[in-house]
Parts: sequence; structure tokens; C-alpha cells
Amino acid sequence: MREPGFWHRPSSFVSLLLLPLGALYGAVAARRLQRQGFDAGIPVLCVGNYHVGGAGKTPMVLALTRMLRDLGETPVVLSRGYGGRLHGPVRVDPDRHAAADIGDEPLMMARTVPVVVARDRISGVALARSQGASVILMDDGFQNPAIAKDASLIVIDGDRGLGNGLVFPAGPLRAPLPPQLARTDALIVVGDGAAAAPGPFPSSPASARRVSPRRSRLRSRLAHRDGDRRKLAPGQFRSRWRAAS
Repeated sequence: MREPGFWHRPSSFVSLLLLPLGALYGAVAARRLQRQGFDAGIPVLCVGNYHVGGAGKTPMVLALTRMLRDLGETPVVLSRGYGGRLHGPVRVDPDRHAAADIGDEPLMMARTVPVVVARDRISGVALARSQGASVILMDDGFQNPAIAKDASLIVIDGDRGLGNGLVFPAGPLRAPLPPQLARTDALIVVGDGAAAAPGPFPSSPASARRVSPRRSRLRSRLAHRDGDRRKLAPGQFRSRWRAAS
């Protein structure tokens, strides 16, 4: 989908004209965010964004994969397989599947980490667990309430930011910003652009904690000495993660 130019302008006649539709879409999306999701039984880390279009989620998923493996975990990526024809659940096999089957990003990630594609995310969780997953990394799906998330990391493009800050179709947001912020554990700003400076992120309602953006520079390897690497026994990651939440 090619983003319309008015999404990235402070105000325009077209965005004002579309505000009623955006309000309706946003109300439905905000209500969906309130639903209780299915407990996967193992930690679920979601990497998503607030708006339609890309923001650098896939490199972040791969970076988290390396970190989790260094903690002794077995991560499996769960993806909807956007752009592919298969509904799943199916484990991606780079030697058998093509991008037309399961989407280009799942195909690329599957060369590094096990990837399960499933339109029905609950059935995708079941397949991921059958593949030995100790942690599930959701590539997108932040606004989808089907699966309960232990933590949600939101990726922001430092150059594009959040556009005009309005909800689709008046702007690029998938839901109003406050209820999305209320369910965010970390904001990862990719790049040095000023579009995602702290100013564009107003505090969410009083019931939600304030979230501060963190700048991110992804590297091909984790920066540590081999002597400092400590493995966790299976199950320790979950208990430590919940203790820190």
C-alpha cells in the first residue's frame, strides 16, 4: 500500500474530511485492544508498530532472537504471513516455500530462526510450541487481541514518525494513540531522525504508565565477551521476565 502524502502533513482538507471514518475505525480498534487474549503458556514478546506500513520490525525480531538464544532460550517467530497465500498454521521451509506462499519477510527470517505462519494466531501458538518453542516472538500483531502478550515492543522509524497522528484512513495510526501507549512496554526508535522525538508521544491516560522512547542501533552480533555469557536454565527466562514486569 502506498501511503498518501497527506498522512505526513500536519493538517489537510482530506484528513479533516476523513476524520469521522477515522473516529469510527479508532473506536472499534480501541475496543478490540481491551479484550483478554489467549494465554500461550510460555512468554510471548510482540514486536509491532502503531501505524500501517513498515518501521523496521523484522531486524528487531532477529536481534531479539540472538539475545534470547544467548539466554539459553528457543525462540520461534509467529507471523501472519502478510502477502502470502497460505493461511497456515505452517512452519516455513525456505527450501519448499516461496514468498508467494508465506510472504517475503517470514521467508527471509526462516533462514535464521524457526518461523510459523498462521492467520489464526492461536493455532500458530500451538504449532510453535510443538516445535519446541520456549519463547514466542510475534512479528506484528500488536493490535490483535487473540494472544496475550507478556511484553510489547513498538518500533518507530525515526524519520517517518507517526505522521499526522490521526487514525486510519485520516492518518496512518491503526488505533488511537493513548490505548496503544497503555499497552506498550518499550518504544524502540530506529535511526537518528527527529520525527520520533519524545514530543510526539503524549502521556497515555492516568491509568497507564508513561513510556519513554529508546534509541536503537541494531548490530549483527551482541556486544559481550564470551566469558560474560551466562545461560539460563529452561523456564528461568519466564520467571525472571515476570519478576521484572
